[in-house]
Amino acid sequence: MGLVQTASNSPYRYQDAHLDVDFVRKCALVDSHRLVLTRKEYDLLALLVENAGEIIPRNVLLLRVWGYSSEIRTRTLDVHVRRLRKKLGSYSEQYIETIFGIGYRFQPFRANQRFQTGVPTSPLAASA
Repeated sequence: MGLVQTASNSPYRYQDAHLDVDFVRKCALVDSHRLVLTRKEYDLLALLVENAGEIIPRNVLLLRVWGYSSEIRTRTLDVHVRRLRKKLGSYSEQYIETIFGIGYRFQPFRANQRFQTGVPTSPLAASA
């Protein structure tokens, strides 16, 4: 899993027109306003951002963020995604895409963005 490169060529930060995620300081800003995130919200956002464009299956997110095995049935992921979307505000639907019955995908911000529906080839996504 590689970190997203930005215009500044830093492997420790994701930046686009609205979102800035600093993986070293473990913080995120939207339009230069710091998001107040719980640890799990940050971990979830960071995992999604680090794998931008790739579908991450629910069971992988639950294992990587919470340490839950695939046998555990929980809605905690959905609750955390809902809270994260609320904190991302008007950009939330552009950034976090629900892939019904599979998982979630982070899409970098692009004006007039259209989501691709192709199947990912990410090693993380393939491990599900």
